Amino acid sequence: MERGASAPPEERRQAREPILEPDLPIVDAHHHLWFQPQEKLDAMDRQDPELGPLTRNFSFHPRYLFDELMADASCGHNVRATVYVEVHSMYRQGGPAHLRSVGEIEFANGMAAMAESGTFGDARLCAAIVGGADLRAGAAVRETLEAHIAAGGGRYRGVRAAGVAFDQRLPKLSAAIGSKPGTLADPAFREGFAQLAPLGLSCDIFLFEPQIGELADLARAFPDTQIVLNHVGMPTGLGGFSGTLAERFPIWRDAIEEVAQHPNIAVKLGGLGNAMCGFDNAGRPESMGSEELADAWRPYIECCIEAFGADRGMFESNFPVDGVTADYPVIWNAFKRIVAGGSAAERAALFAGTAARTYRIEL
Repeated sequence: MERGASAPPEERRQAREPILEPDLPIVDAHHHLWFQPQEKLDAMDRQDPELGPLTRNFSFHPRYLFDELMADASCGHNVRATVYVEVHSMYRQGGPAHLRSVGEIEFANGMAAMAESGTFGDARLCAAIVGGADLRAGAAVRETLEAHIAAGGGRYRGVRAAGVAFDQRLPKLSAAIGSKPGTLADPAFREGFAQLAPLGLSCDIFLFEPQIGELADLARAFPDTQIVLNHVGMPTGLGGFSGTLAERFPIWRDAIEEVAQHPNIAVKLGGLGNAMCGFDNAGRPESMGSEELADAWRPYIECCIEAFGADRGMFESNFPVDGVTADYPVIWNAFKRIVAGGSAAERAALFAGTAARTYRIEL
């Protein structure tokens, strides 16, 4: 089968290695659904050392919709529910610009309704939905948030803030994301951020590793707003950071320990299969095993668990993005290997409890 093509559901259900602890309940705390048209893939720069890894994330699995996710969730791990996170998918073509993102919420809610029927499998896909909203719009973003809530069918839980990830050593990637420096401290952004807690909403934050420390001031300013740091703070190994993962690990670790002091910040444990991280194992999922992944990712995962505790850490597949590195069942096996020595209570929290509580999912 050509790389990037989606295998039939029955084929994708066959795990390449035995499923570890198949009865352990899992809430997949972070995944996406998308369809990438061929013309969009053809327009992407595959050669640029900075943008090429981003292109790989999209092109490796250009179609990842309900059937693909349900097949993965039915692979043998006990995936009870999932959290859908925005990825600028299925936006409306027309209407006011600030409401086009409502299309993504309607789409995710429809996927959740299909899953709730039980017709296709037992996993409650998209049981919680995190939408995309530009908090830099200030108080005016409330209209978008209220429209998201109305479209979410009782499943809408918060936003992933747009335009945050920026670093001057990654100018092309920062521009592609639409980010500018200092967004988390921008008065307009904070005016928009202030709309979240009154509506009972949380905020997922995707940023680059050098920005982790910026979260501390935001958490102090808004102690009643739940902040969720995505992808262990996104260690980055491309562009100006190429080849620096090892030397920057102590810098990353110190920043994680600092922001973990704020009780309203939680962390998602995963995302390390993203091609932008720069690990050598990206790009060969057909041969990647969970032991190799566990060895590579263990320092980051263990540091986060030690800093945040199991009650503020939650495992995520980050699929289909991390599918560039490993198959879905292999990733969950790797996580289970990393925390094999944890207590039953800690493991229950990391794999399901923390995500269920943070995103208000009834199991």
